[in-house]
Amino acid sequence: MEIYLDNAATTALDPEVIEAILPFLTTHYANPSSSHRAGRRAKEAVDQARRTVAHLLGAAPEEIYFTAGATEGINLALSGAIQAYDLSHVITSRIEHKAVLQTLKRHEKEGDIETSFVKLDERGNVDLYHLENLLRANPRTLIALMHGNNEIGNLTDIHAIGVLARRYNAVFFTDTTQTMGKAHFDLREADIDFLVGSAHKFHGPKGVGFVYINQKHRLKPLIYGGGQERGQRGGTENVVGIVGLAKALEVAYRNLEASRSKVSKLKQYLVSKLAISGIEGICYNGESKSAENSVANVLSASFPCLSTGSLVARLDQVGIQVSGGSACQGGGASHVIQALACEADKENVRFSFSKFNTFEELDLVVDAITRIYESDPVVSTRAGWKRIASWA
Repeated sequence: MEIYLDNAATTALDPEVIEAILPFLTTHYANPSSSHRAGRRAKEAVDQARRTVAHLLGAAPEEIYFTAGATEGINLALSGAIQAYDLSHVITSRIEHKAVLQTLKRHEKEGDIETSFVKLDERGNVDLYHLENLLRANPRTLIALMHGNNEIGNLTDIHAIGVLARRYNAVFFTDTTQTMGKAHFDLREADIDFLVGSAHKFHGPKGVGFVYINQKHRLKPLIYGGGQERGQRGGTENVVGIVGLAKALEVAYRNLEASRSKVSKLKQYLVSKLAISGIEGICYNGESKSAENSVANVLSASFPCLSTGSLVARLDQVGIQVSGGSACQGGGASHVIQALACEADKENVRFSFSKFNTFEELDLVVDAITRIYESDPVVSTRAGWKRIASWA
């Protein structure tokens, strides 16, 4: 049995994506910078992919730049903006992806910027009043706040943040890695300067992503070379990946409502099944349990510590793939969990779903978790744990 519930980490290729990229793996393999017919064909594929992504997001094609993934896009947007506009102050949060936090940490260490951390409530939501106070005190600031959190799923009101950014003449970057292909964007109407996406998060290939750079900006490139991506990112274009990214995003938005409805139901189904599993002390982190305030496919739960090892590892042994972190054996919770008002000495497990998962799989997952806790002599005794008859 193999059950994959780690779709916030990466997703399976959609069959339509495989079909779309096959010709570029076999026959249309020319370099898009070449002037011959085969090269022109490859270049047109890249240009068409750019038009597709722009159309889906309500952007102009010249605002879409292809990268090797979200991490590169984050570095390009943040470092590029800091250097191009001599920005000396950045507002971010303590639960951003490490690609954001480490990039800012480097600039702070080099003396380029000072970083302020916006307050979060106990569930990890941004305090917009504190954000406005920070903006009022620090004009001409770069805001770096994610749309959907990769660990706890919290959704941030990027529309409200964009309005504040314009009011105080700030530059606004938002990490949309976890929400791209899962939420609607209309960048013609949004007050967003930069955002990023990564194909492998929405059933596209790994190693390819994009950064949206509003046309009023021109950033310093991170990678110099042959002038590709209109001088913004040197290096031969990953035609296979770019074609796959555009097709994956097209499929995601074509099926957006159906996919979002399904994964939301999967999440609520798992919550309901765990509630009657007989395992005491399960709690949910951030807004991940919410149907309205979190990314639809992410559920972050904290479980009582086992005496027989990590729950994530025990599930892996029976073919169930999830992710997480534990303070149980001294490993320490992630920086995101540590920033929240979560109970200590619990193991955090992130379940993340895709359109390919089934309710039957979740029945098997809950049964496996229940059996693991039933077999743990310390937990079952300490919690007064008793297996419910329906699982016997």
